[in-house]
Amino acid sequence: MSNTKRKRRWGDRKEGRKLRTIDPMFKVMPYIMTRRSDSQNFFTEKLDITEAEKFCREQIRAGRKNFSILHVIIAAYIRVVSQRPAINRFVSGQKIYARNDIEVLMTIKKKMALDGEETCIKVKFEPTDTVYDVYDKFNKVVEENKGETEANSTDKMANILRHIPGWLLRCFMKLLNFLDYRGWLPKFILDLSPFHGSLIITSMGSLGIRPIYHHIYDFGNLPVFVAYGAKQHGVKMDDDGNVKKYRYIEMKVTTDERICDGYYFASAFKMVKRLFENPSVLENPPEQVIEDID
Repeated sequence: MSNTKRKRRWGDRKEGRKLRTIDPMFKVMPYIMTRRSDSQNFFTEKLDITEAEKFCREQIRAGRKNFSILHVIIAAYIRVVSQRPAINRFVSGQKIYARNDIEVLMTIKKKMALDGEETCIKVKFEPTDTVYDVYDKFNKVVEENKGETEANSTDKMANILRHIPGWLLRCFMKLLNFLDYRGWLPKFILDLSPFHGSLIITSMGSLGIRPIYHHIYDFGNLPVFVAYGAKQHGVKMDDDGNVKKYRYIEMKVTTDERICDGYYFASAFKMVKRLFENPSVLENPPEQVIEDID
């Protein structure tokens, strides 16, 4: 992932470049833990929403309709990718790659009702994107996918697959896994696949419930799943030892531990928390974008 175009080398994939100088232990790990479901780590964090809510209200008053905490979370994550690029790696074919793009996925309801249809959207971002870029890009894709009549490319593919007999669908999925393992999936499938990307995020808060630990999928190469819940009230101690009330959301994260070590993940998500709780930092692009190793 970089603004600098690199020449594709032998062993690279369409969606990422193979990491050749990675620590030997990380080269071995995908052969020990061959599936993402073998490699899942889970953790939870509470995010103080005091400043984020204030920031969102300011943006709505400025004319940015439906500006929300979701935009701040995504912007914070993208900023962290620009500084901690290893969280944008993925494992495919038992090799570790640095992803070329930042791709965020989310399942949305076309209509907020029990019988409302769902669709999955994928939005591409740049490491230099500000929170305003995130708002514009994300909302543009959401608006394009609203409505009960239109189906996006992912929906159309799912509709085609559901008409295939079960035995043939099993064979087709084995073929897709074979092609994906070797990096031979066509680019158009990678572009619309909800199983290939940097991050998938879901808002349990829109349903009025607390978040869940959501699994990551063995098919594809998504390395991180973030779920956050409804706003809650809590108490905490400030720097002077005083107990004060505050509002927060709970965030639950599932990661593929094979892409980087625990210290790196901890550093990255502490940065997500710090940026989310100080969203004004996200109004400007990062001073520099850090590249992943070769």
